[in-house]
Amino acid sequence: MTSLIVTIDGPAGAGKSSVARKLAQALGYTYLDTGAMYRAVAWMALRQNIALSDAETLAELARTLPIRFGPLTPDGIQQVWIGEGDDAEEVTNAIRTPEVSQAASIISTHSPVRKALVKRQRQMALAAENGVVLEGRDTGTVVVPEAELKIFLTASPQERARRRAAELRAQGLEVSEEAMLKEQEERDVRDSQRTDSPLRRAPDAILLNTDGLDLDAVVQQILRLHEERCGQSQCGVSEA
Repeated sequence: MTSLIVTIDGPAGAGKSSVARKLAQALGYTYLDTGAMYRAVAWMALRQNIALSDAETLAELARTLPIRFGPLTPDGIQQVWIGEGDDAEEVTNAIRTPEVSQAASIISTHSPVRKALVKRQRQMALAAENGVVLEGRDTGTVVVPEAELKIFLTASPQERARRRAAELRAQGLEVSEEAMLKEQEERDVRDSQRTDSPLRRAPDAILLNTDGLDLDAVVQQILRLHEERCGQSQCGVSEA
């Protein structure tokens, strides 16, 4: 059976995580949330009071922090654990607070941190034997530029802020769409202007605007693109 490497990049709030998770489930592929690794490092940095400007200390943390992905939660969220063995701590929800999100965006601008995590992400992607769906901001441009199918998801700033606010409210956090829009604008600037692997659409990535589309509609579009890439070969295990 043939399997592909699929990358889904785009700005915050474009729907990358939800789309990537459901796509991976439909294809029987491994799901890799690269952003969760930055969040995990940021969470630990905040816990250890490491300055977010200390690139070298943060890079060492990025190289050595034990990060393990578990199965999806009933809500479809990628479980994330930090630590070894019985001492591992589940941080699935803890790494998705606004404070950690902001910190993750800041540390991701440091080249040593990015290089450390990109190396780990690439190793994980290439080790997947049954196909893999990666999502992030540089998966198709830097992590696995040889990926067979690259998607760049986008949406209007207002729609992205609305989705992010709804996601956080579902976690019990009180946030406003206005606050999310402001945070998002700041994050977009950092992501697109950083020196090392800035957020951008790969030349061979397919642009999908998710405004006005529900999750199933977006996933179905990508499944059709996946089928086209596979051609006549048996590719993936679609049971959607």
